[in-house]
Amino acid sequence: MSNLDRQPALSVCGGRGFVVAEPVRELLSPRTVKLGESTEVRRLLPNLGRRMVGAWAFVDHYGPDDIADEPGMQVAPHPHMGLQTVSWLHEGEVLHRDSLGSLQTVRPRELGLMTSGRAISHSEETPKSHSRFLHGAQLWVALPDAHRHVEPHFQHHAELPHVTAPGFDATVILGELDGAVSPGSTYTPIVGADVTLTAGAEPRLPLNPDFEYAVLSMSGEAHVDEVPLLPGSMLYLGCGRTELPLRATSDASVMLLGGEPFEEEILMWWNFVGRSNEEIQQARSHWMTGSRFGEVKGYDGAPIPAPELPPVPLKPRGRVR
Repeated sequence: MSNLDRQPALSVCGGRGFVVAEPVRELLSPRTVKLGESTEVRRLLPNLGRRMVGAWAFVDHYGPDDIADEPGMQVAPHPHMGLQTVSWLHEGEVLHRDSLGSLQTVRPRELGLMTSGRAISHSEETPKSHSRFLHGAQLWVALPDAHRHVEPHFQHHAELPHVTAPGFDATVILGELDGAVSPGSTYTPIVGADVTLTAGAEPRLPLNPDFEYAVLSMSGEAHVDEVPLLPGSMLYLGCGRTELPLRATSDASVMLLGGEPFEEEILMWWNFVGRSNEEIQQARSHWMTGSRFGEVKGYDGAPIPAPELPPVPLKPRGRVR
């Protein structure tokens, strides 16, 4: 999953100086970004108001898009380092290829989890034979310093644990929710869950008061802590909560994202997460010279060239702009 912005900003994320230590209701509006040939996404993180939620550092929501007569998602080979990518679908299919030789079609409610570690490259595309609609989310998880140079690997989990109650079903994507633990590898205390609600349901999600949380609306009409949330928008909730009231005015689906506030400051530019300008510059050079990140075989198209680095030095701004 790529950031295809041709003028990506260098930004510092992480650190606990701006973590909201109490419950809040901070609505984050998306900005629209073109992804590949025919897919537009709504980018929620990084946001003008907030850059991270726990270790979650990047969130895109896309669709539902009618791609019956369209190619759908077509993202050519591109590099990653220092992060994990999470592919999550409600409708459609995405074919993942990477420089390790992985070839996997990810389908709705299946986890595609790529840990870039020190370096990996991959592509994502809608298969030629595909469903009519494409709808999902793409997310990044920042790796802490102790694990950011691990060997790259890809995991696919078609079966994930659930937490259920009348009118409520939560699929645990990463981490743990109410005793249900995802098989996906994690490197910081984190949670990601896909919550499906039937009209009229009013569950209360158990939360960890030491985590900060946000909720991304995927579809339908739901109120999160009495705040109405439209599809493609996200509500930041801060820390200090032991439960979260939800209310569905129609059949609805939301994603719960949370984790222990990320203590380290990270430098994020294009598709790289590092710790210094020099590290980012070196990664860009390695990608452009064809070293370190490997080769994605089988994709019909050339790799994506890296944008030019900005000429001005980085000015740290913390967790919020």
